[in-house]
Amino acid sequence: MTATAFDIRVRGVVQGVGFRPFVYRLARANALAGWVLNGDEGVQIHLEGAEASVRTFLQSLETEGPPAAAIAGIRVQPALPAGLNGFTIRESLGAGRPTVRVSPDLPVCDACLAELLDPAERRYRYPYVNCTNCGPRYSVIERLPYDRANTTMREWPLDAWCEGQYHAPGDRRFHAQPIACPACGPHFQLRQGDRVTDGDDASVARAVELLNAGAILAVKGLGGYHLACDARNPMAVQVLRERKYRKEKPFALMVETVEAAHRLVELSPEAESLLLSAARPIVLARARVLLEGVAPDQDDLGVMLPYAPLHYLLFAAGAPAVLVMTSANRSSEPIAYKDDEAIARLDGIADAFLMGQRPIARRIEDSVARAGVMGPMILRRSRGYAPGAVATLPSSRPILAVGADLKNSVTLVVDGQAFVSQHIGDLDQYPCREAFQETIRDLSEMYQIPCGSFAVAHDLHPQYVSTLEALDLEGGSTCAVQHHRAHIASVLAEREAWDERVIGVSFDGTGYGDDGTIWGGEFFAGSLSGGFERVLHLRPAALPGGDAAARFPAQSAAGFLSQMDHLPDLIAPPFCFPERYAKARRLVDSEIRLFVTTSVGRLFDAAAALLGFTREVTFEGQAAMWLEQLARGARSNRSYAFPVEGNTLDFRPLLAGMISDRLRGRDPAKIARDFQFAIAAGVSAAVLRLCEEQAANICVVSGGVFQNELLLEDLKTLLAPSRVRVWTNSLVPPNDGGISLGQAAIAAFAQTGVRHA
Repeated sequence: MTATAFDIRVRGVVQGVGFRPFVYRLARANALAGWVLNGDEGVQIHLEGAEASVRTFLQSLETEGPPAAAIAGIRVQPALPAGLNGFTIRESLGAGRPTVRVSPDLPVCDACLAELLDPAERRYRYPYVNCTNCGPRYSVIERLPYDRANTTMREWPLDAWCEGQYHAPGDRRFHAQPIACPACGPHFQLRQGDRVTDGDDASVARAVELLNAGAILAVKGLGGYHLACDARNPMAVQVLRERKYRKEKPFALMVETVEAAHRLVELSPEAESLLLSAARPIVLARARVLLEGVAPDQDDLGVMLPYAPLHYLLFAAGAPAVLVMTSANRSSEPIAYKDDEAIARLDGIADAFLMGQRPIARRIEDSVARAGVMGPMILRRSRGYAPGAVATLPSSRPILAVGADLKNSVTLVVDGQAFVSQHIGDLDQYPCREAFQETIRDLSEMYQIPCGSFAVAHDLHPQYVSTLEALDLEGGSTCAVQHHRAHIASVLAEREAWDERVIGVSFDGTGYGDDGTIWGGEFFAGSLSGGFERVLHLRPAALPGGDAAARFPAQSAAGFLSQMDHLPDLIAPPFCFPERYAKARRLVDSEIRLFVTTSVGRLFDAAAALLGFTREVTFEGQAAMWLEQLARGARSNRSYAFPVEGNTLDFRPLLAGMISDRLRGRDPAKIARDFQFAIAAGVSAAVLRLCEEQAANICVVSGGVFQNELLLEDLKTLLAPSRVRVWTNSLVPPNDGGISLGQAAIAAFAQTGVRHA
């Protein structure tokens, strides 16, 4: 039989997931000769053998790959036979610029977990157990291609036993780069003041003693440190809040099993699937129990399962059944990930440190997600997802999109592949700014993109930290992208829907508009390839004090209510507005420090104030979340008027109806529910009108306001009878964490002359 030869290129998440060993075994099973290696674009394969065997190989290559692999494309080209005998794994190539998709970190697999807990195994209770199907990836990779020498494990040479597994084709650790064992690998220790407990077993045992005694523990994970305590110990939770300066924002929880998660929260099949997914995110779901201090005034809890061997060891050693597991930082700072940094920054917060010797290459926080009415929604995209490519954009030139100043992420486009970074944080904090700069350097160096060679996309706001940083980068062209267009573009980029004409609805708290005012309630018509025209928006309102109004709902209310006549005394019951409201009204009347806004986020704040949330918020979106929680407890039996007047949605009848109902003693929960429904009804009516006028049948919704599950549910219900389809984000957050992807997409088309901003 005549031998044929083929060169094969496989793109996608195919490095660090056991793909080369899989190819090796597959080739041997089909009696094919050749080789496989990690290349700049992914995996390269040379095959020689019978054509029928090659066809079988290619079919299996697509359908039977490792569980953590994600193939984006396979290119097969004829080649000249070299007369090879046998099949080998060759050393990686790295001559060109890498474009391979880096694997996110993976949770410990069932096989390694069984090994971890089996006394007969050599890696029994070894917290760094892993194989080709699981373990650290992005958090240990320092450069590409993905080989041990390019990871933070290079300092630990394999002993003979691990070396044998590494080179054994039938072993699941065949070419597993981070593998180690107790004899040759890193270990853990516990530090408590001057006292040091060495050894994995002893340090874990001491950590569990401390947790059960109510202590706050800093625990080194895959992408950084966590602060852990007993979630059922209200005193420990309160102490953690005080030390971390986190007044009310909910804490994430970790439990050992899905069954334990079901006892804490109401898990739908979709939410359970999300909880068990390879990303192992924190999943938000309705609480079944009350854990004092964990999530004040919230009906939801954020729950995750163990994903690192160390987590399982803590539970196996008797740790509290429900652990608070929150990012190790003070509020608004980035997560601590270097040992010396953790000891310095967490001094006074953590009572002890459970520290592992393996360095972390970059900080990566836990991801947050929810299973909702529109499908899975990522609210914070980080560990388990980053730095995955979420889209392929029509751009041959590298693009760096620097995102927004809140919930920042950056996107790097290499050969059209859009790699979205992990969550970075809010850039008004200097440590987050440093993390932002570090992430840009990290991605640029990993993909070997020199400064000046990429186009830089940034927000239209001239004073954003991210904008100033972008303009300060050496060389390269820049592209200013309007904030709310970027939100809409992020949804279309996910779907690679370049030419689809849509009606885009972008609602959030703030964004710099084309006219220099503060936007946040915007309707657009158009497409990525043709540009987006602003066609409708919320009626402009006064915003006394500017950004400060976002912290005080009553201050936002002063601006919106200033357009209304015959208002009651809002300082008196049942409203009981604070003195700040009166001061804000004086600012409006005097037109001092007065700004103009179309922000739906601030409209939600004003509504929350009318229903009783008149104090200062302690985290972003708190008042709107409070209103949504209040509304969940009631049914909507009518809708306040929220009409379209010309090219604006008029909020005045909506707020007037709320005030009237509050004065006559109507249940605030019912008022909140009708407010929510009125927003959805106003949006759906506007969308239906615009779809008819603009010849579109797709509505794209994005922006932080559309994290509101009740709003999405109402909108979906109201538009269901029509031909209009609703699209929202699923691969990146609808909040500002997804802005960088939208900026990158718009910049890709700006290179062809399309003007978006």
